[in-house]
Amino acid sequence: MTRLPIRELRLDGEIKDDIVTRTLYATDASSYREMPVAVAFPKSTADVKAILAFAKKHSASIIPRTAGTSLAGQVVGSGIVLDVSRHMTGILNTDVEGRRVTVQPGVVLDELNLYLAPYGLFFAPETSTSNRCMIGGMTGNNSCGAHSLVYGSVRDHLIAVKAILSDGSEAGFKTLTTGEFHEKRQLPGLEGDIYRNVWETLTDGINRNRIADAYPDKAIRRRNHGYALDLLMDSEPFIENGEPFNFCKLLAGSEGTLCVFTELTLNLEPIPAKEKALLCVHFASLEEAYRANLVALKYHPTAVELVDKAILDLTLQNPEQTRNRFFVEGDPAALLMIELLGDTREEVMDICRSIREEMRSAGLGYAFPTLWSGDIVKAYNLRKAGLGVLSNMVGDAKPVNVVEDTAVAPAKLPAYLAEFKEILRKYRLECVYYAHIGTGELHLQPVLDIKTREGVELWRTLAVEAAHLVKKYKGSLSGEHGDGRLRGEFIPFMYGEDVYQLLRKIKYTWDPDRLLNPGKIIDTPPMNASLRFEAGAPTPEFDTVFDFSNVLGYMRAVEKCNGSGDCRKSSLVGGTLCPSYMASKDEQLTARGRANILRTFLIGGKQAETLTEADVYEVLSWCLSCKACKSECPSSVDMARLKAEFLQRYYDKHGIPLRSRLIANLNAINTIGAIAPGIVNFFSNSTLVKKMIGFAPQRSVPKLANRTLNGHLKGYRHIACQSQRKVYLFNDEFTNCYDSDMGLTAVKLLEKLGYRVEIPVHKESGRAAVSKGLLEKARRFADANVQALHPLISDETPLIGIEPSAILSFRDEYPELVSAGIQGKARNLARNTFLIDEFIAAEMQKGNITRKQFTRQAAIIKYHGHCQQKAVISTATTTYMLSFPENYTVEEIKSGCCGMAGSFGYEKEHYGLSVKIGEMVLFPEVRKAMPDTIIAASGTSCRHHIAENTGRTAKHPVEVLWEALV
Repeated sequence: MTRLPIRELRLDGEIKDDIVTRTLYATDASSYREMPVAVAFPKSTADVKAILAFAKKHSASIIPRTAGTSLAGQVVGSGIVLDVSRHMTGILNTDVEGRRVTVQPGVVLDELNLYLAPYGLFFAPETSTSNRCMIGGMTGNNSCGAHSLVYGSVRDHLIAVKAILSDGSEAGFKTLTTGEFHEKRQLPGLEGDIYRNVWETLTDGINRNRIADAYPDKAIRRRNHGYALDLLMDSEPFIENGEPFNFCKLLAGSEGTLCVFTELTLNLEPIPAKEKALLCVHFASLEEAYRANLVALKYHPTAVELVDKAILDLTLQNPEQTRNRFFVEGDPAALLMIELLGDTREEVMDICRSIREEMRSAGLGYAFPTLWSGDIVKAYNLRKAGLGVLSNMVGDAKPVNVVEDTAVAPAKLPAYLAEFKEILRKYRLECVYYAHIGTGELHLQPVLDIKTREGVELWRTLAVEAAHLVKKYKGSLSGEHGDGRLRGEFIPFMYGEDVYQLLRKIKYTWDPDRLLNPGKIIDTPPMNASLRFEAGAPTPEFDTVFDFSNVLGYMRAVEKCNGSGDCRKSSLVGGTLCPSYMASKDEQLTARGRANILRTFLIGGKQAETLTEADVYEVLSWCLSCKACKSECPSSVDMARLKAEFLQRYYDKHGIPLRSRLIANLNAINTIGAIAPGIVNFFSNSTLVKKMIGFAPQRSVPKLANRTLNGHLKGYRHIACQSQRKVYLFNDEFTNCYDSDMGLTAVKLLEKLGYRVEIPVHKESGRAAVSKGLLEKARRFADANVQALHPLISDETPLIGIEPSAILSFRDEYPELVSAGIQGKARNLARNTFLIDEFIAAEMQKGNITRKQFTRQAAIIKYHGHCQQKAVISTATTTYMLSFPENYTVEEIKSGCCGMAGSFGYEKEHYGLSVKIGEMVLFPEVRKAMPDTIIAASGTSCRHHIAENTGRTAKHPVEVLWEALV
């Protein structure tokens, strides 16, 4: 690769060409991969113009990019990636009365709608990626979403665009009168050229007839194949009484090939005030669901979404989506989610009743649960997880994008799908079916292994046969995902060579120097070129400490990341994934970024170029190991585990750094330090010692307790209780050495509630060793604990723990960490191991603990949940437990990870990011709490972080409950 002289550029933003940055941007959510020459992060229109001029000077292309969630390879290319997602994120102007908003292209859809909600307005087109997709990308793809039945696509809501043309000039596009259109034709230069070209093209009767004959049936709402000449030619300059001309119809769906957006003005809709329900109809076959869709459409639903059995089965492998399956009855072959609105709940229930009766009389459906309010959100999250959970399919054969965006008129869909099924049968292929059936578009994803040459060849064969089938039904080959690299090749076939040449003329009038996103839509390379995987190359195999056999090895665990970018959520949207990205807005600090770097390095060869093991080590070092990706990523990419396994291999080769060695051996050090805790506390908090071991001088180190929990219990007189129920308490290394008073409180609480508490002989949990990648050491602890505790622990005598990260190791890591011969014992032990909050909440629900045992005085609690608890078991049990006293009110702070993440927040290079993560939500929420509000947090690191940065003392939930006893 010839490097560009990027230091010539003078930007307010940045431009980078290092191997790590380029590797991060070599892929998106598609099957394609191509190394860019550089990545630019503009801050302003002036930056965009400078980058375009620089690219033109050095014969490089520009690839506009936002969140990189494209499925057709739109933002993959060998030029300069122009990432507007970091800086160009402003909401510039809001006209509430006129119901419009002007934004920069990097504004996230969900964040925009959160901003608009107080005005009673929202931007209606939505995608399943709404929590990270951005308006610029949505416009480039002409996104639709679940409610396109009512609201259409971005094209229907795009009022005006400000853009930089390929010659570096600024232009604005909006609705024009016929007179204004003709004035534009008289302009000199490029802007005038594009108006003259469209006039010449669309006033030609032969061209108009060819376009009308070639383009999809106008009854199809989702029509996104090629450029939208069919819509432009129905404008007033070309026909009488047509719609006013607006080039925005062409720019929506243009995939960055015509200009670079800098501002977009959008039409807004009122938030529906009506009552809403989701009727979730269960079917024994897909064919039933196709027919039932036509019944549903009679009742004017606002959305009809399909989810098939393959998706439903794969959601069982993801903790968060498993919880979202609450409404699923039996084992359906398919679900239809039918959204209905009415002025009252009774009206909506009447519509649901009518649909049920008509479907039952036609023999369609076997279960008809109706969801309301928050349950609708959960069900939609299950549907939105569709793309992500597909990566949970074990093996190299995965559901692939190829026919996933075809759209035909809904009435023709059953016949179209019957013929498509015959194509699948011919090639003996399985397929996944889901998404927007109400508009005639299903995401059809055949299961193929495109890591093999045969699979790649079959992939293209399917694309060709699907194109013929879609053309037969006068459908659109692309409904909302766009053409990109995947479907552009087929535009000449779908529209004919004459119309295709009109599209080429449009492209090269706007972009005569082939500067803007070349190879997308027009003059596209073969769809099976520049793939993420080299066909026929063997998948690398590695010896590992963790058992990755359930996904067929470490490499395939890494490959589960499909690039969908769920880890690019912001703190405004909520959730925990991914805290480092939330605070930095840096792709390198996403779980996707880490997976891309790790995968590329492990594949090696030409892909890796000069990427080194040290580069991977640096990128992975910014992972907090919060575990959020394990549950919130639909693909369940457990980056914390992948990181730990890499570190073990890295240390085997390069040795263990002093700081990592000290942290992994912290319990052994503390055991000795407990002899003279005062001396240890004095020296550990000295600036010199912190600097020596690589801790941030600003950070205070937790102080050892004056007496360990084991020390407390030696002279402790147990509270007498009548119950014969015995529980074993795991005295974790953090509670024992740092929070021993709280540990004693936990023992007292359990005994006061009627349980006999016994602390068995055990080793430390190994949590610190796991977090620093010393997995061989952690395995020794895990093996010893499983062997010691397995004979004691059962349904009747469970194991309970106080510190989430320690006790949840038994559930999360141990089953795959322990030696092969005792994995069965580890799984049995995991089934009867509980966080103390979880155990107490369950006993409350059984009636074994009653409200009479607690005060009736009122209290308000603000609770911050531990990130690993959220990932593995959720915080629902803790909030239930804390709200159990009659007049206790609990508000869970929507804070994600606190930023401390064990030792991460103590380390000097991570200190700033750690504090920044805390400042996003947690610290401000704690600071604004009233003095009498109780602050609660389960994790020892969380409590330390809160105290140090807010001055407030956070209590462990068991302390709160102890104080509530009467």
